[in-house]
Amino acid sequence: PAMAAAAARSLSGPGRRALPLVVILGATGTGKSELALQLGLRLGGEIVGADSMQVYKGLDIITNKISPQEQTLCGHHMISFVDPLVSNYTVVDFRNKAAALIEDIFAREKIPIVVGGTNYYIESLLWKVLVDTKEHSQRFDVGGLVCAPQEKTSPSPGRAADRRVELEQLDGRELHCRLSHVDPEMAAKLHPHDKRKVARSLQVFEETGIPHSEFLHRQREEEGGGPLGGPLKYPNSCILWLYADQAALDERLDKRVDDMVAAGLLEELRDFHRRYNQEKVAENCQDYQHGIFQSIGFKEFHEYLITEGKCPQETSALLLEKGIQALKLVTKRYARKQNKWVRNRFLRRPGPNVPPVYGLQVSDLSQWDEDVLKPALQIVESFIQGQQPSADPVKMESEINEDKRSHHVCELCNRVIIGDREWAAHTKSKSHLHHLKKRRKLDSKLSAAESRVNVTETQGESEGTENLGQDPQTSPAQPEND
Repeated sequence: PAMAAAAARSLSGPGRRALPLVVILGATGTGKSELALQLGLRLGGEIVGADSMQVYKGLDIITNKISPQEQTLCGHHMISFVDPLVSNYTVVDFRNKAAALIEDIFAREKIPIVVGGTNYYIESLLWKVLVDTKEHSQRFDVGGLVCAPQEKTSPSPGRAADRRVELEQLDGRELHCRLSHVDPEMAAKLHPHDKRKVARSLQVFEETGIPHSEFLHRQREEEGGGPLGGPLKYPNSCILWLYADQAALDERLDKRVDDMVAAGLLEELRDFHRRYNQEKVAENCQDYQHGIFQSIGFKEFHEYLITEGKCPQETSALLLEKGIQALKLVTKRYARKQNKWVRNRFLRRPGPNVPPVYGLQVSDLSQWDEDVLKPALQIVESFIQGQQPSADPVKMESEINEDKRSHHVCELCNRVIIGDREWAAHTKSKSHLHHLKKRRKLDSKLSAAESRVNVTETQGESEGTENLGQDPQTSPAQPEND
């Protein structure tokens, strides 16, 4: 370890090979923080957190923060520095602060190790993918496009984030309608229910007077740009992906929730609720969509927290168990979402400048040193030396065509579907096939009814033709319909 750290220092400095940016990806419960700490200690690196909930002070257990004791062993950044009552901390705020920290770590000839479960935070550091507006700036430099801001709209970061929150309070269809008027191309790519993205695109236009889609076009046209954003900001990026068999990970996550409860989770939630949320609940204005209050685990215990001491003990126990089971379920669901993001945004990322991703199997924790730590060290040390690691990266799936964000409307199911893959999946879904079967039955009945009507009309016309020229008084009497 000491030799590796010394090698890292010897290869840095002016005119020398650039040190790598190490990034550790993986679902919750795979051991990302542990690996980051081990690499930091052995390589003399510093850790930059990339977790949207760990940036807030408080809820250390539920957000699974590394302990204060472990933080003293190796430099840690971007943890517990935002006030819990702040609800407008954004990925742009994170990117700006974390990028400056990374440059400072490099300047001190150390290796930055980015680790966390918020993958879009990590994307914001690796690629030029965000529209950036700067307070008091006379011009905006956005993805290579320099433009003058609208004079009336140059809000501070806090006000801009507040504006985004304001927009998100509006009805999704109203927001989408507004966007379709100023940026129809972006509106066609976004679902009306995806209020955050719709609000963000509207906000970009409000602040700059230029459609969000135009910024994205310019990013893609830059050298190294691609369909998902601009060029890679750190060409010497070493990405480690921790993954596990789903069954093994599910079992581990269930146990982790039990361990959290044993470690004082309920006391932590009670205290946080009393200090920050009780008054909001009393005024019926609690918000589990922004800030730390959207943490997985907090809203799952809402019923238990607001009724504790106000209902029979048996009811309280049932609500507690309901909260625990809900937390286990949502945690496992989140882990699947994280892995899906890695596959879609890293392994299938189209375009150039996609760094290699090295997979590390963490299903069997008893084999951690052999399966995880040792190969991770070898991979990072190869990057430090400017050599190709002996381990092969995970095969990229970039040959898969980009999922075009086309706009589909399923009139059968009364749903808006965005994306070709999503549309194909929807047309094969049980729900769609069920509605299709009902529609076909209805169409069949209508066709049969129309056929009967046509036959009746034809017969009537034929009989009418035969009776032409006859005296109505001498015509055969026709039976009346009942």
